[in-house]
Amino acid sequence: MGQPKAAVDHGTTTETGLARVGIALANWSERWFPDPLVFALLGVVTVFLIGMAAGEDASTLAIQAGKNFWTLVPFTMQMVMVIVGGYVVASAPIMRRSIKKISTLPQSPRAAIAIVALFALLVSMISWGMSLIFSGLLVRELARRVKGMDYRAAGLAAYLGIGVAWALGLSSSAAMLMATKATMPPALFAISGVIPLTQTLFLWQSLATAAILITISVAICFFAAPTPENARTAEDFGVDLSDPPQELERRTRPGEWLEYSPLLTILVVSVLGFYIVQALRTSPQGALAALDLNTYNLMFITLGMLLHWRPKRFLRAVADCIPATGGVLLQFPFYAMIFGMIVGTGLSEKLAHLFARLSTHDTYPLLVAFYSAGLGVFIPSGGSKWIVEAPYVMQAAIANQVHLGWVVQIYNAAEALPNLINPFWMLPLLGLLKIRARDLVGYGILQLVIQAPVVFFLCWFFARTLGFEPPVK
Repeated sequence: MGQPKAAVDHGTTTETGLARVGIALANWSERWFPDPLVFALLGVVTVFLIGMAAGEDASTLAIQAGKNFWTLVPFTMQMVMVIVGGYVVASAPIMRRSIKKISTLPQSPRAAIAIVALFALLVSMISWGMSLIFSGLLVRELARRVKGMDYRAAGLAAYLGIGVAWALGLSSSAAMLMATKATMPPALFAISGVIPLTQTLFLWQSLATAAILITISVAICFFAAPTPENARTAEDFGVDLSDPPQELERRTRPGEWLEYSPLLTILVVSVLGFYIVQALRTSPQGALAALDLNTYNLMFITLGMLLHWRPKRFLRAVADCIPATGGVLLQFPFYAMIFGMIVGTGLSEKLAHLFARLSTHDTYPLLVAFYSAGLGVFIPSGGSKWIVEAPYVMQAAIANQVHLGWVVQIYNAAEALPNLINPFWMLPLLGLLKIRARDLVGYGILQLVIQAPVVFFLCWFFARTLGFEPPVK
């Protein structure tokens, strides 16, 4: 990754309001922010200490942590495939042409950063993996075209889908998990049963929350963007903005014919496409119920194959994406340790009783929102954290007679907030932008400070509009 030049004071006193605050926070984070792995390790230590403080035996905690180290392997691969699927679609030639066209729209650095934020947020509702790649490529294209665009502010705008909207859309790991009996841990299914997407993502309350948060996020990006005089551009960071060649090298051997021919792609895509259509069409509970995480990933992989057309091009796109999955593969086992220490001991039941005792029907939504956001600092994965949190959260929700689908959405809205400062999911984006997490987090802090009160209020307010429905098993 490129190393930035020394920060130069261009006279930030000429900026006003959010722009001055954003610049100050960005400069602070460049100096003080740690590596993403630190957060995962802190989470393990913190939960271990909490377990001991709650009366759990240290040796039992350690055994459960080690025993569950590989528990999330299937889910880890699902998350890796979300990244791969998003990348192969976003990097296809037709998508790159769309990115170039979009990059001609803004005429000022502020407008450019706002457009990045808008597309990052909207695309994240479909796929957070595609949002990161699509938005990252858009930032690079805009950096070439729009002079004076702050590379840090634009980079954070490209990341906003992960920090604001992704979990309220179709890429929500928690909502998809709750709608898919096959991927739910049996202990969780026994508590909550299956919750279809019509009771989570497609509630009007959820759609309204997403619209409000997207509007606020784009507005913050626009007004917090520094002027060209105070901007740190890609050039200041020493970033090479040239793209690798997109054309395939010439075929040199007869054995390479099938690699360059679309024949196999057409046949395999036809088979997979037929299966996907049938799975959606014949689902007893309707198409939305069939849209689980496996089907969702398969749709993106199939579309990626079709858009790249030739196996050689598709394989190259996958190879380009693999380095971006390294952080997921390394850190998820540590989250599984946390899961083991909570679920494999009496800590889960104690937390459930604590939640039920500290809350009422009216205050429970706020408690879940605060807790989910706080835990997200140490476990930045919406899916693996939900597996950790769901057993006792759903037990307490039933005790307090709170709509179970909205509890999932409270979790989704609140758990995204710490992603704004936890750099774990920035890793694929950072690989594209060639900068470090600490270069972006300052603007993430600014978004967090403004967004958090709004999220907590909406979680509490909309909970009052929904009644309790018993679990469906």
